[in-house]
Amino acid sequence: MNPSPEHHERIAKMTFASVYPHYLAKIEKKGRTRDELHQVIEWLTGFSELTLQQKIDDRVTFEQFFETASLNPQASLITGLICGYRVEEIENPLTQKVRYLDKLVDELAKGRKLEKIFREE
Repeated sequence: MNPSPEHHERIAKMTFASVYPHYLAKIEKKGRTRDELHQVIEWLTGFSELTLQQKIDDRVTFEQFFETASLNPQASLITGLICGYRVEEIENPLTQKVRYLDKLVDELAKGRKLEKIFREE
């Protein structure tokens, strides 16, 4: 699959606040907690609880969201398929970061231990 420039632009302009409730619903439906979701987001982005809430309140786009993030150096260890794309092969840096987040949320929802999600083992 080779995503189009329009696909990348659509992801860049999507607000984090519009996707966050879907992340939360997905993980809660599988018995995980909001706190665990925030731990995963903080691991990837470096955003504290307060900063994350501010990003949601300000309705920042994914482009703005990741512009100010301090991406975890271990993020490059995130691999696998998400939305039909192999995350390690996505060439657009912003789209790859968004898919990293999607992949981590999926792993959390599937019951993976936080240590494994954080690539500690």
